[in-house]
Amino acid sequence: MKEQLTQQQTYIHRYTRGDVRKVEDARNAVNHTVKTFGKMNILVNCAAGNFLSTASNLRPKGFRTVMEIDALGVWTMCHSSFQALKESRQGVIINISATLQYGATWYQAHACAAKAAIDSVTRSLALEWGIHNIRSIGIAPGPIAGTPGVAKLAPAASNKIASVVPLGRMGEKSEIGLTSVFLCSSAAQYITGTTLIV
Repeated sequence: MKEQLTQQQTYIHRYTRGDVRKVEDARNAVNHTVKTFGKMNILVNCAAGNFLSTASNLRPKGFRTVMEIDALGVWTMCHSSFQALKESRQGVIINISATLQYGATWYQAHACAAKAAIDSVTRSLALEWGIHNIRSIGIAPGPIAGTPGVAKLAPAASNKIASVVPLGRMGEKSEIGLTSVFLCSSAAQYITGTTLIV
């Protein structure tokens, strides 16, 4: 029992809470990571906000909220992590976006704009921060089973969604995780500035 408690206490100190839109929270997260692990090699940005709305009913506040969580959140975390990633001499940024912005998606004007911004930031940081040996790569997941996005945006349409995916099924969260592991590994050490559709 004592050993289990010690293990749980260890895990409690390996994370910190915050709002990706707030610079102070982003800096605290980076500082906590460096203090806990000695350095920071990898940043994965995957915070997202979304809801369904026609463009005509989408209020500026709703549009701004999604842009702030998704696009501003990515920027705030990247900017706050720059020095730590630079000092690691092998920094990797993984920005999770989506595939809905590559065409047009019904009721998603706000999310499409935010995800397109993330893809753009990914390319810009690869260009500017590559000299510091920081790679910036995106992952654009297709429909992934068991995620809040699918549960919230298409709870009754899983079979229909799976039928239009080339592999005939929705993706698994572990597949996005393994893609991240690959992109952070030495096998991908010359990949930067692109967004991989998964």
